[in-house]
Amino acid sequence: MAHKSAPGSEVDIVTKARGFWDKNNKMVTYVGSVVVLLLAGWIVYKEFVQKPKIKKANDLVYIVQKNFNEFANTNDSTKATLAALVLNGDGANAGALKIINNYGGTPAANLCRYYAGASYLSLGQYDKALDQLKHFEANDATQIESRAYGMMGDASAELNKTGDALKYYKKAANVNTKDEYTSSEFLFRAAAYAMSIGDNKESLKLFKELKSQYPGTEKGADADRFLARLGDVSN
Repeated sequence: MAHKSAPGSEVDIVTKARGFWDKNNKMVTYVGSVVVLLLAGWIVYKEFVQKPKIKKANDLVYIVQKNFNEFANTNDSTKATLAALVLNGDGANAGALKIINNYGGTPAANLCRYYAGASYLSLGQYDKALDQLKHFEANDATQIESRAYGMMGDASAELNKTGDALKYYKKAANVNTKDEYTSSEFLFRAAAYAMSIGDNKESLKLFKELKSQYPGTEKGADADRFLARLGDVSN
């Protein structure tokens, strides 16, 4: 049932509202002004600071990408030189580290985290590799995310952080199980690493998982050989 207002109640409400405004108009105006100023400040920052910063970083990262591609496709004695070039640039062009330091928060700086992590790993600077890769965001690029976790596993293994290494290899395998090639590669690496550190129980479990989940892959087909070495001869 609808409630009937008492006579004069509408007038009372208006009077109270007017009383509130009389008492608090300075505070309300101040708060409203702060909100407007904050909104205006954000628009100015986005248009005149953030966007130009992103554009500048994108312009600079082109050379880093070019150097990284050359580094990634090289396996000879020039690899260390190319890794250093990716990190530090050549004097005329910025390297990944400068973009990370000067253009933090941009997509280009985030990508440079991946480049820097891979380069440090190649140079044997494993702590630095981990630091860069921990701050990298793959943003749903699952194959890149798997490879980043895989590199973190490699760096942890080199530092004898066996628990972390195994954890990262498993993460790399589980990023996107529909990508059978990448997932089987890292699941194999997790299983082989577990065996190398003497954790045969974990290795046996992982090789069985590899065999059952990815039978059509090269690594999945190779699982039986390692299972036999671990004492499991069942088919």
